Formats: sequence, C-alpha cells, structure tokens
Amino acid sequence: MIHAKQISYTSNQRKLIDKVSIDLHPGEFIAIIGPNGAGKSTLLSLLSNEIEGKEAQEITLKDQKYTTWNLQKLAQHKAKFSQSQQHEIPLIVEEVVRMGRYPYYQQQPLKNDHHIVTEMLSLLEIESLAKRPYNQLSGGEKQRVHLARVLAQLQNDHVNKTIILDEPLNNLDVAHQFKILNLLKNYATQGNVVLMVLHDINLAGTFADKILLLKNGKCLGFDKPQHILTSEIISDAYEFPCVVCSNPITNLPLILFGN
Repeated sequence: MIHAKQISYTSNQRKLIDKVSIDLHPGEFIAIIGPNGAGKSTLLSLLSNEIEGKEAQEITLKDQKYTTWNLQKLAQHKAKFSQSQQHEIPLIVEEVVRMGRYPYYQQQPLKNDHHIVTEMLSLLEIESLAKRPYNQLSGGEKQRVHLARVLAQLQNDHVNKTIILDEPLNNLDVAHQFKILNLLKNYATQGNVVLMVLHDINLAGTFADKILLLKNGKCLGFDKPQHILTSEIISDAYEFPCVVCSNPITNLPLILFGN
C-alpha cells in the first residue's frame, strides 16, 4: 500500500519530519499520536503527496511513486480528510458530498454518483441534512459531511484503497466519535488502509492495529498499542507523568495522566 523510507521534511530551516519510515498494509488501521508540534499533520501531508520537501523522498502507493500516477486515477485509490476545512462553502450538503465524485465524471454526475451520495449521507446519519445549506451546520455536522465526501470519493471497484484522516473527530460528541471509529475500523477490515491522526491516546489504543508515536519530527515507535502505550514511553513523549492500567471493557492499555 503506502511505503515510506527515511523521509524528512524541512521548513524555514526547521526539520519537521526527521527520517521517518512507515509501511502500511491492506486491512490495517494505523493511528498517529504525539504532542503538539510533533509533525503529525506534516507527515500526513508527505504521505498523501500534498507537499514535497527538498530532501529526496522514497514514498510509494501500491508500489508506484506518486509522480507516475495519473491524478484522476490516484484520487480513486487514495483520499485525504484534512484537519482544516473551508469554512464557507455556498452549497447544500448533498452537493458538498457529491464533490467526492468529481474524479468519476466530466460535466454531470451519473445515476451511480447520485446513488453513492445518498448511501454516504445515510452511512454518516446526515440524510436529514441533505438539502440544508452547508454554512448553516454546526462544526460536528460539517465534520460528518466532509467524511461522507471523502468516503464517496473511494466508492469504486478498486481494491486496497487508502483513506488518510487528520483529526477527523474534532467537534464530535462521544457517540459520534465511536460511530465513526467503528465505521473506519470496518472499512479497514475490508482490505483497505486507514491512517489517522488522533489526539485521544486511549481511542488510538482501542481502535488502532498499530500506533506511530511522533515527537519533534522523529518516530519514537511504530508497533501494536500494547508496545507503545507504556508509562515510560508516553510520559517521555508528552513530558507529563502517566500510569497505564487495563481497560476493564477491552483489556487494552488505558492511559491515565497525572501524578
């Protein structure tokens, strides 16, 4: 799927990403965690081909360098949910979701595109918002609209697709956070890759197959949650004391911060 070897990125003479390697395989749900300024969003931008650094980069998607991909075809294999969305979009909700279908038609959407938009609205439980102006929605509703748009982009017959998400849970209540994480977990089990930046360490430990921990642009670890979520590793990364206990529901590591 996505392979990156010793990639780096420097901006304004500051190294934001420093020799990070990652391999993503079909069926995996990967969470990236780390303190503020660790380089999480920059790493996602590199892996999704949104930015290029002066350093030579070895990044491939499905064994192809990004430079060899046709951009329209690339958009059918990989989609990105960005942390910052455009605040003002003068469209109704179903039109915003339909933007995810742009890689599939030239001028007018086909019947199948309309069908997929309807499916995604239902999947994200926002069908009642379909005719509402996007600009009148709450922050959490807008998050779900954009997630529906990104998922609509990847509705096709290709196998082993990749969805990259930068803090998609912002502005969402607890119920919707869990619904979306379960939805994405299910998407990964269908042979796709989910790569997500999460601030909530315990949610990362609950849902991710592997966790990549960043600090100051460097990878402190990339492994299963039980090997990353230790009191020593997390306290060092976040420079704040914590203890690790067992989640009574899942038996997975549970991080509690404080002395």
